[in-house]
Amino acid sequence: MRYESTRGGAPILEFSDVLLEGLASDGGLYVPKQWPLITKTELRSLANVPYAEVAQRVLAPLVGPSISFETLGDLTHRAYANFRHDEVAPVVELGEFFLVELHWGPTFSFKDIALQLLGQLFEYELERRDKKITIVGATSGDTGSAAIEACKDRAGIELVMLHPKGRVSEIQRLQMTTVESLNIHNIAIDGTFDDCQDLVKAMFAQEKFRSEMSLAAVNSINWARVAAQSVYYVTTALKLGAPDRKVSFCVPTGNFGNVMAGYMASQMGVPIERLVVASNHNDILSRTYETGTMSMEPVRPSLSPAMDIQVSSNFERLLFDLSERKGRELAEQFKEFRRSGNWVLNSEVLKTLRTKFIADKASDEQVLSTIRQVHQKTGVLVDPHTAVGISVAERQPPSSSAMAIMSTAHPAKFPDAVTEATGSAFNLPPELSSLSSLDERCDFLPNNLNLVMDRVREVTK
Repeated sequence: MRYESTRGGAPILEFSDVLLEGLASDGGLYVPKQWPLITKTELRSLANVPYAEVAQRVLAPLVGPSISFETLGDLTHRAYANFRHDEVAPVVELGEFFLVELHWGPTFSFKDIALQLLGQLFEYELERRDKKITIVGATSGDTGSAAIEACKDRAGIELVMLHPKGRVSEIQRLQMTTVESLNIHNIAIDGTFDDCQDLVKAMFAQEKFRSEMSLAAVNSINWARVAAQSVYYVTTALKLGAPDRKVSFCVPTGNFGNVMAGYMASQMGVPIERLVVASNHNDILSRTYETGTMSMEPVRPSLSPAMDIQVSSNFERLLFDLSERKGRELAEQFKEFRRSGNWVLNSEVLKTLRTKFIADKASDEQVLSTIRQVHQKTGVLVDPHTAVGISVAERQPPSSSAMAIMSTAHPAKFPDAVTEATGSAFNLPPELSSLSSLDERCDFLPNNLNLVMDRVREVTK
């Protein structure tokens, strides 16, 4: 498979180069030149197959010829061997809906499903090339801990993770800052997640620094992240009757990577009827869907902090695909958007967007109400991000397709919100309850590119 940039000015690359490149040299994001197709016969053959093998077979056309089928199988089996559930992404009934539990990885977040594989891919490719890299990433909460868990102590990798100071939950912070591995470095930025993400992109845009540090990306700007996430759309659809029955998904969404993986699965042949984009009150995506204009507003803290985002990076990949892949035009539109803070979508693009997606939002009050009602009716506890998805799904018109809601994090990662909603505390898993007794390692910096680059140089010497 060959990959092109969404902004049309970067070299065409194969998968292994895209893996290490992360952000394209023109500032765009890499996508496959064409979507590989999974036939109905092939889909049926994946039913009741272990998750690691489904991942191997779904991802094979996307990683070849860079990685052989046999090697990919070894990597997927290693990636998912330490999950706390044999199915990796089990599906359970929740009233009229289905809940896709994506939080059975080592850090209790859906990010583990992609990042455990990404860590394996990085280590394989670096060893093959005898190369070292510096990964810089930004997190609104879960990406950081999942990336750190996937990359700690791996040869050839130094990882620097930026998070917005005071804007992640305490457990999310402790999962990052208490890791003792010498190749892991945390920086808390005085700003928002969007500020952190902009700093990462700016570091990649500094050609001298990028080359000097051999920068690589672990955020969903790295295509491998999105590709790995597409697998659980396949496994869920099969459990709910595909390919003979269509399935819909409601996806709590911040940076658009998770729902972009669902779009990718639909383009590959998974029978998905609707993709519902669920936002919190930082609702740039639902406002864009409703008005046709993408406009930035200040980020406001919420009970679902991983979604406190106003510039959803992966939305660029979708717009590229819906705009007949006119990268040069897209680059100019993004430049103007960054200058003015507004972008009126092309009418045809907006029409296609509204055909393939639905978008809605949930307030913090609705989130607390949803957590409380789900617990009262079913005994199930859900985290605030999952509650955003449930709240939005409940307000959608009836459909003949099954509605699966992506449960993106374990409720134990957000105990304050869950306790506020239910009125009672609950016991944390041992892996999380012990974090508060550990020492933290974290630097604090202002939102200043030069200071951050200097610190990256210092900690990765």
